[in-house]
Amino acid sequence: MMQPLTGLKVVDFSTLLPGPLASLMLAEAGAEVVKVERPGFGDESRLMSSAVFAMLNRGKRSLCIDLKDERRRAELLDVIARADILIEQFRPGVMARSGLGWDAVREINPRLIYCSITGYGQSGPKAARAGHDLNYLAEAGVLSQSRSMPPVLIADIVGGAYPAVINILLALAARDRDGEGRHIDVAMTDNLYPLMFWDLAQGLVAGSWPSAGQGFFTGGLPRYRLYETADNRMLAVGA
Repeated sequence: MMQPLTGLKVVDFSTLLPGPLASLMLAEAGAEVVKVERPGFGDESRLMSSAVFAMLNRGKRSLCIDLKDERRRAELLDVIARADILIEQFRPGVMARSGLGWDAVREINPRLIYCSITGYGQSGPKAARAGHDLNYLAEAGVLSQSRSMPPVLIADIVGGAYPAVINILLALAARDRDGEGRHIDVAMTDNLYPLMFWDLAQGLVAGSWPSAGQGFFTGGLPRYRLYETADNRMLAVGA
């Protein structure tokens, strides 16, 4: 059976986790993904763990290009002109300074779905601020309810990769109707607020912000919490 995204082409400039995971999900749904990497360095996850790189980038083609090489740059523009989706994960303005920003590429491909993933969005007082998963979790208030290191990269995945895929699919549906491309602005910190629905409702609506470990879903109920056992293991109770 044909996969739902068969025939669609994705150009992925992203590295590490959010963008590569998003393009992996598109690839597993049938899209053709071309991963653009810098000469001599490539995706930083290659240096961190070859196993992680292989897991997140399986099924993709890699294209090594020096954007300062005009001939290779022309080849890249030809790839983008024939693409359906572009994913980038640089700070705001980096792609534009490379001549590959939304305004530039839409001139050669007005049907392109252009997805930018950043910590704080393309505009605003924090747009240029650097950050990582832990910073975004702190900014959104998620860590205030646990005060411990989370065991997973929540902001990268829930705040970045998943919203990117969801909005790319929505943009493709809209393009089917009007033929127009879209620029998607994924701000990982903003996308964490749905995870805080209980705390926001209690604080903003009910006027009582729950303290760490006292929320409905963060240890405040005996029937929904973790218990340490006598043999130093943990028991999860959701009764």
